[in-house]
Amino acid sequence: MSAGKRSFGAIRKLPSERYQAHYTTPTGAVVKASGTFAAKIHAEAWLVDRRREIDENRWNPGAAERTRERVTFADYAQTWLAGRQVGGRPIKARTRAHYAGIIARELKPAFGPQLLTAITPADVRKWYAKTLVDKPTMRAHAYDLLRTILSTAFEDELVDANPCRIRGAGSVRCVHKVTPASIAEIETIAAKMPVRLQLAVVCASWLAMRLGETLELRRGDVDLDAGVVRIRRAVVRAGGTLQIDTPKTAAGVRDVAIPPHLVERFRDHLAQHTGAADDALLFPSGADSTRWLQAKALYKDYRKARAAAGRDDLRWHDLRHSGAVLAATAGATLAELMARLGHSTPQAAMRYQHAAEGRDRIVAAAMSKLAAAD
Repeated sequence: MSAGKRSFGAIRKLPSERYQAHYTTPTGAVVKASGTFAAKIHAEAWLVDRRREIDENRWNPGAAERTRERVTFADYAQTWLAGRQVGGRPIKARTRAHYAGIIARELKPAFGPQLLTAITPADVRKWYAKTLVDKPTMRAHAYDLLRTILSTAFEDELVDANPCRIRGAGSVRCVHKVTPASIAEIETIAAKMPVRLQLAVVCASWLAMRLGETLELRRGDVDLDAGVVRIRRAVVRAGGTLQIDTPKTAAGVRDVAIPPHLVERFRDHLAQHTGAADDALLFPSGADSTRWLQAKALYKDYRKARAAAGRDDLRWHDLRHSGAVLAATAGATLAELMARLGHSTPQAAMRYQHAAEGRDRIVAAAMSKLAAAD
């Protein structure tokens, strides 16, 4: 934290990247602004107004700026969401909509009118005990969001401690264990999709692309001379509408090399199923090359294709998992996996290396069978 020295009052920058201002009254009491400020200039303006009130004898201790004890959760959550950033960048529109929904449905009804300073660990435990008990993933998201909001309030010095202290409540065990698709299964699934969507399976598996990245892929993003797909955007649903956004993380902006045996598939798809303009979608909705294919429409065909491969358990995102395991099995390092998948931290990529190690045992067993048959 950094502090600014002034002739009247003081301003300091908090870990949340917002600014806090306070001043000393003629009676010697310290008064803090009720909330924090997104820009230093706003904090300075607040102090100027308070100094003017004192100079003009308009200062009234009974009418002084409300202190932190009077900030409600509803007010603070709204301010928090409006200014939320991660890594110095505003959160994604889809993430913002997700948070707004949780705040409206789960947090405001329970804590909205409560003062921040009045929320106790007992209050949080009571809320958690009866909230979304049949939806463990959403329950973990709701608790984690509450904890994050109140953690920022603590950084802003609006509360003395974070009352969210339930160990493990913000995490959830993965109940869907992914069995990676084999190359033969991937080929069967692709072959059973409509011809214009077969390459989408290739992008999801061999190139380990996310669904939103695949559906936003355009002719100008495919460089067959360099043998790469340049991922710069994704289509997301936020507020009930589809819109273009940057990939999920900064690392998601990447170039992914096309396995050489698949280059001709890309060439054929561009020639037969993609408009001539650079901005023509590779997988549009019907004949209109400007409209995105809806995920629901894609899944309608995908369910039939995965059933033909005997893999009713395989979600679309599991194709990306399968492609990551293929890359790891081929010898990709952790850094190479992170770059190919667009991961900003190594933890996620490590899962695929571990999965590849498991597949290596299967390969070793198959090798022994070959030796036994010789």
